Amino acid sequence: MSVKNPFDKENEMSIGIPSLERSLFEPRALVSVLLSGGAWITAIIASIPLFSVLYGLVVRGGHRLSLEVFTELPPAGFEEGGGFGNAIVGTLVTVGFGAIISIPIGIMAAIFLAELEPDGKVAFAAKFCAKTLTGLPSILAGVFAYAMVVLTTGTYSAPAAGVALALLMLPTVVLTAEESMRMIPVNMKNAAYGMGCTRSQVIWKIVLPTALPGVLTGVMLAIARAAGETAPLLFTALFSNYWFIENGSAQVMAPIASLSVLIYNFSGMPYENQIELAWTASLVLVLMVLTFNILARVLGRKKV
Repeated sequence: MSVKNPFDKENEMSIGIPSLERSLFEPRALVSVLLSGGAWITAIIASIPLFSVLYGLVVRGGHRLSLEVFTELPPAGFEEGGGFGNAIVGTLVTVGFGAIISIPIGIMAAIFLAELEPDGKVAFAAKFCAKTLTGLPSILAGVFAYAMVVLTTGTYSAPAAGVALALLMLPTVVLTAEESMRMIPVNMKNAAYGMGCTRSQVIWKIVLPTALPGVLTGVMLAIARAAGETAPLLFTALFSNYWFIENGSAQVMAPIASLSVLIYNFSGMPYENQIELAWTASLVLVLMVLTFNILARVLGRKKV
């Protein structure tokens, strides 16, 4: 004697149980398919400018990629060859100065906003200022650093560029870190308090380690933005045709090269060699920024 499976389709029909299979022509299923297709189409359209820029840079500047462009100095007007190794180093140095200034201040400010006084008037004012700074034109950051540092020291320098870039990086670090700290479950912190931990111990042992992926995401995004800035560097770092380290000593209080300013300078020259180097420098800069953005995505997905 055979026993019928209660989950067979014939049994479902015999006892009046509706089928759970989704039909494509049902209104809700049809709307879901249309919306999913529309989302894919808009995503592809939005990615077209990115891939077209990457394709153009690879075609125009990819053929000049070699060890020479990473190790040699920029050529003069009528010279052939050359590279922009000093500009790569200068970009890393200026962004490094900006990171040294903005990251500690940004994380401390985020701790204050998220843990110490989240609902106070000072926190409200600080958050309002941080959100306002996100829309600050980069050239105004350069003007500020020029007035505060360049005129005070009497020279263009990497620290002056670092101050301008830190002003642009700070709101991203603050707001991202503060949001990451607010997402930590309250029960986790209450458990630590219940075990006798002080507020400082909760912050350093619970809040910061748990929020670290989000904090690192904000740091990477801030670095990516700072690496591509040009206007602040024109007011603070200017440009240099020499290495940052000359004769074993770092030229800290002196003009310094950067990729963005080199692209700006070389793209307007009437010499084919400089124009080709500008395209190649653009490709290198885009790859650097893309790397920082990918790192931000990867770190943001990690769980502590």
